[in-house]
Amino acid sequence: MSKLGLTVLALLTLAIIGCEKEIHNIPPDNGQPLQERLLEYLNQCEIEGFSGSVLIQLSDSILIQQGYGKSNRAENIENSINTIFDIGSVTKQFTASAILKLEMDELIDLSNSIGTHVSGLTNEKSALTIHQLLTHTSGLQESVGGDEEQISKNDFIVRVNQTNLKHTPGEKYRYSNIGYSLLGILIEEVSSMTYENYVRENLFLPAGMSNTGYIIPNWDNENLALGYRKKRGYGSPIDQNWNEEGPSWHMKGNGGILTNVNDMYLWHKALLDNTIINEEAKEMMYSKHTNEGDNTSFYGYGWAIFPTNRGTDLITHNGGNDYFFADFLRFINEDVVIIILSNDYNVYAQELSSQLRRIIFE
Repeated sequence: MSKLGLTVLALLTLAIIGCEKEIHNIPPDNGQPLQERLLEYLNQCEIEGFSGSVLIQLSDSILIQQGYGKSNRAENIENSINTIFDIGSVTKQFTASAILKLEMDELIDLSNSIGTHVSGLTNEKSALTIHQLLTHTSGLQESVGGDEEQISKNDFIVRVNQTNLKHTPGEKYRYSNIGYSLLGILIEEVSSMTYENYVRENLFLPAGMSNTGYIIPNWDNENLALGYRKKRGYGSPIDQNWNEEGPSWHMKGNGGILTNVNDMYLWHKALLDNTIINEEAKEMMYSKHTNEGDNTSFYGYGWAIFPTNRGTDLITHNGGNDYFFADFLRFINEDVVIIILSNDYNVYAQELSSQLRRIIFE
């Protein structure tokens, strides 16, 4: 199974690659309230194939908080605001926040090498800095195995050691799931907790997110969305060769967290309110550390940043696999949030946020 993450230039341009049909046209603005236009558009997208949950906030008011399509086609279960989805590489912002939390607690320094905290790496890999891993400037390749292949922490490190760096560390941006898994291992080594226990105790529970994690939440099977692509079913994420600690290190720390739109909105609010990390840490997280050279797309720590034509910034990340897709867009300066979680990887899941943005801002 392939995994989608952000490349700074490509994925968040929200272009459609290999899709068989165009997304439904945006309804004309006939003077009706914005909420009505959004609902009309989403209802039509559901008719034409969108399946998932959507939350849209504007000016501190939630305009849309609704499920669309089926979470389980065989059982005829509808998606709702409580439905749990795999959010793929949106997970990276949790790992980045956990790293910043460790720095706030003076347990690490972002300029430290990964080898300061993680043993077993070759000299070349050991010298990579935490900052380089956070910003995808380490030179590591994207992955060393498939999401569903079980691999231990030690074997994962061995396999990483066998790879060659794609460029000089710090030289340029190159998206790497490996880097964020190494950061997950660092979190375990420094905290003496499992990755999931650390992010749950230090991020999720303080934010009020009781329905986010890999395996610790007591999942209600009826709330777990099953993944689909066309007529092909994937099943539940937790049924995909996970072990007693969840997914393997090919995914842990870089992807695969399960959650719903309600918890993701609580996460947004917790970041705004400095519940998790302070202003200094957030400034580092949202900084435009690296770009593709055109000054239109940047990467911070676990977030991509896109300047808008309104003089503001879009702080965002998407992710998924062949069956699930997630998009999380935060226009912090304009008080707009769009959260889309989908269990059917199709044109509507990929392009929906782009169309919703046009309805809101154009």
